[in-house]
Amino acid sequence: MKRVILFIATNLAILFVLGIVLSILMPLLGLNSASNSGLLFMCAVFGIGGSFLSLLMSKMIAKRSVGARVIQNPSNSGETWLVNTVQRQAELAGIGMPEVAVYDSPEINAFATGANRHNALVAVSTGLLRSMSRDEAEAVLAHEVSHVANGDMVTLTLIQGVLNTFVYFFARIVANMVNRGNNSAFTYFMTVMAFQAIFGVLASIIVMGFSRYREYRADSGGADLAGRQKMIAALERLKSNQIESQLDGQLTAFGISGKRAWSELFMSHPPLEKRIAALQKR
Repeated sequence: MKRVILFIATNLAILFVLGIVLSILMPLLGLNSASNSGLLFMCAVFGIGGSFLSLLMSKMIAKRSVGARVIQNPSNSGETWLVNTVQRQAELAGIGMPEVAVYDSPEINAFATGANRHNALVAVSTGLLRSMSRDEAEAVLAHEVSHVANGDMVTLTLIQGVLNTFVYFFARIVANMVNRGNNSAFTYFMTVMAFQAIFGVLASIIVMGFSRYREYRADSGGADLAGRQKMIAALERLKSNQIESQLDGQLTAFGISGKRAWSELFMSHPPLEKRIAALQKR
């Protein structure tokens, strides 16, 4: 329930801010929503603008949604090891020191998020700390640090924003064509929603394809930072994880382990067998 309320509140806040932005910019640029150029501009503001506002708030949202506790002053040897390991890997990767956090969950997982390479968060689950050896956990941390170093959060946000723009735009263009001569606002709205869902599925295939590609890159980066055998061992350990990822939204894409899907086309992560095989061929 907490996650649902946070999701709704965040999106309402984003819509409110973007609505104000549009009310200011549209008259200044001489655009109106009745023209295709005005419609495209509106869709770009909501599509790209919404994605980047979400990215800017990603650390705050992540901490609250999973109840992550940021380690300010390590209270035990395990927390000291976590912070020191991330710090060493961040230095090797050439990024700013991320915040390091722990969240309570039985799943074996970890994630990274943040607006840029020098303002990130790396969080691990208590399930991971209980189930993995330090060598395996080191590889998982290296995987997440590699996501940050590769700029995956920003790139995925840009791709998602551009695709959202065209989903919104073409859904309305097609709806206008289908409903030509029909003045029912309700029919138009339902048609827009239907085509937005259809185009959204197609867009998600593209986003998930890129997500799987950058998982391979993060595995490779993790192998460079922690060692190939440690990275392979960590992925092998993940195969024993029987609990599906509890992460939502973009956190799912940047976790070490993703959600299951009926088709690989809709998976944010490649199958573990493929990830392990790719590392073995390096």
